[in-house]
Amino acid sequence: QVQLVESGGGLVQPGGSLRLSCAASGRIFTINIMGWYRQGPGKERELVASITSGSSTNYADSVKGRFTISRDNAKNTLYLQMNTLKPEDTAVYYCKYSYWGGDYWGQGTQVTVSS
Repeated sequence: QVQLVESGGGLVQPGGSLRLSCAASGRIFTINIMGWYRQGPGKERELVASITSGSSTNYADSVKGRFTISRDNAKNTLYLQMNTLKPEDTAVYYCKYSYWGGDYWGQGTQVTVSS
């Protein structure tokens, strides 16, 4: 079992920044992929960014150049630095942990971009 707890969401004005964190605990396998997904109002859940245990990254086109995903393997923590936020970034952001045996999701953290 793996537990994921996200934090760092909130209300921010357009053009602002937020940093999300996802703390993983439990049985963490060395080889894994972690990622951030989001689900906006009336939309399907979509991939925002992912990072392998070897630090290879992948980003959705809509966030390239604005968001940066990173991880601290020693702390089993995933981060998402979000800059130049736009109203369309408003969503619940979820952390996902994937390994050979399956996937785990966090409970989500709300990000609202509004003036």
